Amino acid sequence: MDDPHAMLRDRVLESVLSGRGESDPAVRDAAANAVGLPADLQAVVEKIHRHAYKVTDEDISRLQAKYSDDQLFEIVVSAALGASRQRLRAGLAALEEI
Repeated sequence: MDDPHAMLRDRVLESVLSGRGESDPAVRDAAANAVGLPADLQAVVEKIHRHAYKVTDEDISRLQAKYSDDQLFEIVVSAALGASRQRLRAGLAALEEI
């Protein structure tokens, strides 16, 4: 199935993961893929990937001791985009099987 929006989505993801920012691009990429993260970020990123609605203010507060608000924003957005990409790919693959 041809995806007419793939190029635009890829550009957004590339910009978020590799563009200028306050957080290390390697950390943003790790958050998008939910692998290779620093231990202190692992639990929050896993929550974002599995059940984003379960992320609490306390989860974020614990991380604010080490990460700035800008860094946390970039990491959370990277994780959310990565999770959405995984779901989209799974959905498109399911449609291909029909």
